[in-house]
Amino acid sequence: EQAKEAGADYVGMEDLIERIKGGWFDFDVAIAVPRAMKEVGKIGRLLGPRGKMPNPKVGTVTNDVKKAVTDSKAGKVAYRVDKSSNVHMPIGKVSFEDKKIKENLLTALNAILKDRPASVKGVYLKSLTLSSTMNPGIKLDVASATLEAKK
Repeated sequence: EQAKEAGADYVGMEDLIERIKGGWFDFDVAIAVPRAMKEVGKIGRLLGPRGKMPNPKVGTVTNDVKKAVTDSKAGKVAYRVDKSSNVHMPIGKVSFEDKKIKENLLTALNAILKDRPASVKGVYLKSLTLSSTMNPGIKLDVASATLEAKK
């Protein structure tokens, strides 16, 4: 009921698990309550590689489902760092206007710079590349991007 009130696109458990087992992945974020994780864990091999597995660290496993759905609908994005220290994060879609992509990129950079551990010395961002899923990347100037993000 909380999820429906908050505007979730799909609400359920067993029925959604069966759809996902059948190959349905037409959703951005999966949110679950802790007591449902035993069942959701059964489809972890399907959700995990796609980055859609509910996780308490990013707030998608919670008893406050209404807040999680509201945050997700408002555009909350979690970024991940791979073992080579590359940050992967969506900042928009190809259909977005240039101004909106730039605004999202600067917001993302600001969040990354704000989360910089105090123990890190030297250059924190070495290179910056913007790319769509299956196209070559565009190298961006790190110095000017970080200066603009800090404004």
